Amino acid sequence: MNELLPPQSGGGRLAANVMHFARLLRRAGLPVGTPEILAAQQALGFIDLGAREEMHTALAATMVRRREQQEIFDRAFALFWRNPEALRQDAALALLQAEKPKPERPTPGSRRLQEAFSPPRTHRPRGEEPPPRIDAMLAASERERLQTLDFEAMSAAEIAAAKAEIRRLALPLDMRRTRRRRADPAGPEIDLAGTLRASLRQGGEILRLARRRRVTRAPPLVVICDISGSMARYAQILLHFVHAVANIRERVHVFLFGTRLSNITRQLRHRDPEIAFQMIAHIVPDWSGGTRIGEALATFNHFWARRVLAQGAVVLLVSDGLDRDGAHGLAENMDRLHRSCRRLIWLNPLLRWEGFSPRSQGIRAMLPYVDEFRPVHNLESLRELVTLLSKPAPVARGGVAEEWRIAS
Repeated sequence: MNELLPPQSGGGRLAANVMHFARLLRRAGLPVGTPEILAAQQALGFIDLGAREEMHTALAATMVRRREQQEIFDRAFALFWRNPEALRQDAALALLQAEKPKPERPTPGSRRLQEAFSPPRTHRPRGEEPPPRIDAMLAASERERLQTLDFEAMSAAEIAAAKAEIRRLALPLDMRRTRRRRADPAGPEIDLAGTLRASLRQGGEILRLARRRRVTRAPPLVVICDISGSMARYAQILLHFVHAVANIRERVHVFLFGTRLSNITRQLRHRDPEIAFQMIAHIVPDWSGGTRIGEALATFNHFWARRVLAQGAVVLLVSDGLDRDGAHGLAENMDRLHRSCRRLIWLNPLLRWEGFSPRSQGIRAMLPYVDEFRPVHNLESLRELVTLLSKPAPVARGGVAEEWRIAS
């Protein structure tokens, strides 16, 4: 851990300490950049630095963007700014944990915080370097492990590596023929109107036949993602995937919902993912809160369905199906959504469990109106999703409910 710099004349070294504190928060996974550091230093100028609670409130107001980041910030603040009570509590907790025969697994947030406060490891040079073949095997093994590792169990470094892998994923949606046509000298159709227009330039004499072909383009992609408390970690990772897709494809529309529906399509168009996610944080008030799936789908069907579901759109519904209001209005809105799009794919992280069965009211109400029901909890599941979307849609619709009814 970085040592606090000693105070000097002229205001001390508070600015440098704030910068070191921001670096530790960034290493712990919090998106703290230069704007947050400048805002924190400005906020500290309006409070009494001798009051610890005021300092905690000022730094939290400028450096914490989301509710799930508050616990990591509180623990980092207590450790970095040298709270004796927190240090004694940590020592007592470590002693109690040492007496347990099987210690509990730490949460992902505490793991990232521990990694942020631990000093970087330095590797001593060895006399003989290992053969390149062994290094390649280790790298391949680590990458293979990362493919199957659950997003919820990833550390800060593993999340960064997963985001880098996600940015390299391509999404080749199957191309569909539209009713529009364009001029093409080698096209299969004769363009009579184009032939007559060309003959007018030759005095009414037809010298060649104009030809055309139908335009093919990828269908619109609509993502409706659950950001409730049980889906917050998966939504954060999947937003990186959707951001990469939205910046390389046209007609990609993204909506987030918890207790209300938010359209983040415009914000997600920004090239820099960190800036895009900061803009999203300002307009999404219900991150990591409750879930009202039926109400959110009703809002989407009423205000957005006709705008974004034209020309055979593909809809990705990302949710665990655990609705706060049970199944109130869920079946009706799922039915309307299913009839408005060409393909409705439900991505549910609960499918990572082998013993999963659709027992909740919300899941049972949604299954009859889904074309595909797939897991989304690691990089391997995302790659399988890309492969699925690159293939033509199946002809039969509505068979998912029957399959799960037999399995359960």
